[in-house]
Amino acid sequence: MSFSLFRASVRTAVTSGSLPRAQLRNQLRNSIRKFSTPPEAPAPKSNTTLYVGIGAVVAAAGVAFYSFSDSGSNAVKSGVQAAKVKANFVPTKEDYQKVYNRVSGIFDDAGDYDDGSYAPIILRLAWHSSGTYDKESKTGGSNYATMRFAPESGHGANAGLNVARDLMENIKQEFPWISYGDLWTLGGVAAIQEMNGPKVPWRPGRIDGVQAQATPDGRLPDGSQGADHLRQVFGRMGFNDQEIVALSGGHAVGRCHSNRSGFDGPWTFSPTTVTNDFFNLLFDEKWVWKKWNGPKQLEDKGTKTLMMLPTDYVLVQDKVFKKYARAYADDEALFFKDFAAVCAKLFELGVPTAQWVTPEPWIMKNADEK
Repeated sequence: MSFSLFRASVRTAVTSGSLPRAQLRNQLRNSIRKFSTPPEAPAPKSNTTLYVGIGAVVAAAGVAFYSFSDSGSNAVKSGVQAAKVKANFVPTKEDYQKVYNRVSGIFDDAGDYDDGSYAPIILRLAWHSSGTYDKESKTGGSNYATMRFAPESGHGANAGLNVARDLMENIKQEFPWISYGDLWTLGGVAAIQEMNGPKVPWRPGRIDGVQAQATPDGRLPDGSQGADHLRQVFGRMGFNDQEIVALSGGHAVGRCHSNRSGFDGPWTFSPTTVTNDFFNLLFDEKWVWKKWNGPKQLEDKGTKTLMMLPTDYVLVQDKVFKKYARAYADDEALFFKDFAAVCAKLFELGVPTAQWVTPEPWIMKNADEK
């Protein structure tokens, strides 16, 4: 039985309610323990030249583009150009649902790449393209999708995300009317929901910028640091302690790669399923420093197959962080509620209110919902 088919059957069981989540988690752990870390797959190649600016949604909807700065005016022009491509086309929620369904359709096409799913790296793309926001200068965030450009695309924290950008570029060619910022964040919503996570409110309206708007290096978290660093980085985005811990729960899925971040391994036994296991494992496992030639990271003493970053471990060392981590370990429903809310906030960072196509965010259907 292939791993992708196993995940599909698990999704069906959870959706139908035939399996309690605790039983699901045990099945996932027992099954995934049998899998060794898959070899690195080469990044998909793309011959498509990334072109600047779409903004057709906002332009077609008649949203006023008040001044953005000199470089921002180019984004306006690119939006106008895109609008000409799709003259008189105003996307509806159903149009965005088609994009969501198309994105979700590529998740299980990963073969042996990263536990058999592209969903975690698509989520990481949405996260990193949004988490560059600076509330003081009001720069960065998801609005301009500037990770398309150097030097931001080459920042250390974005290593490996060319895989996700290339995957999404193929979808962009199918739906040229959607902006990169909307596409990437909608992909993040799809990743969370299709990995059995909570529904994440989302709305369109982001426009694509130009290279001059790319953000400087150092705005994303450094996993080797401590509590002060987390508060500084996330505080710059506008998040409080509770939100920092909730966002950290995203480490329930995915893994680190030694040839990218330097760190190596998954955080949980079910790296393609959103659960509160990240928090449970922090409290329940015995964590020791890994003896190896890489950067400082922890491993579980029992199986030595899981990892935690220093920035993860401070969640049970810092008194305030620990309070929230404990609450999420004890109550998965609470974690899901707060995780959905903070991801929705993250994906909207840097987008002026006037740009939103709809005043209230939408709840997108899962791919298998009618």
